[in-house]
Amino acid sequence: MPDDDSPVLIAYDGSEFANSAIAAVSAELRPGREAVVLTVAEPIKAFPFLGVPGVAVDDGAVDRVLASNKEGAEKVAARGAALAREGGLEARPLVVEGDPVWRLIVDTAEELQAKLIAIGSHGRSGLGLVALGSVAAAVAQHSKRSVLIAHPEDA
Repeated sequence: MPDDDSPVLIAYDGSEFANSAIAAVSAELRPGREAVVLTVAEPIKAFPFLGVPGVAVDDGAVDRVLASNKEGAEKVAARGAALAREGGLEARPLVVEGDPVWRLIVDTAEELQAKLIAIGSHGRSGLGLVALGSVAAAVAQHSKRSVLIAHPEDA
């Protein structure tokens, strides 16, 4: 595991798999290590009520939905940073917006010059991996940085 002062980037979506990434980093790195807990706010791909004849849309409705999406991501990132601090890391939350998620994780790690990217994985393989894709696999494949892929202990 890295031992210098560059930050560790922990990709965090609030799932038990993401909690495993925080636990793994907390267990392996020295207390006080700088960590950035990243949550990606994915764009809302469709507003089913827009463009429907006879359905009036408040001018600010779309803006409120988008703000709520980002607010939710900020709360998730804050929860992840709090968990990381409980694990002894010097953690701060970060939210970025966009898609695809794996690319934003890789790009953010580059921008921060992170020594390590930690990410949880559902542990899918075979057809499940092909059908659903894997953010963890894409991050590992496309990043020039070391990637720790954590699994829940009971998986």
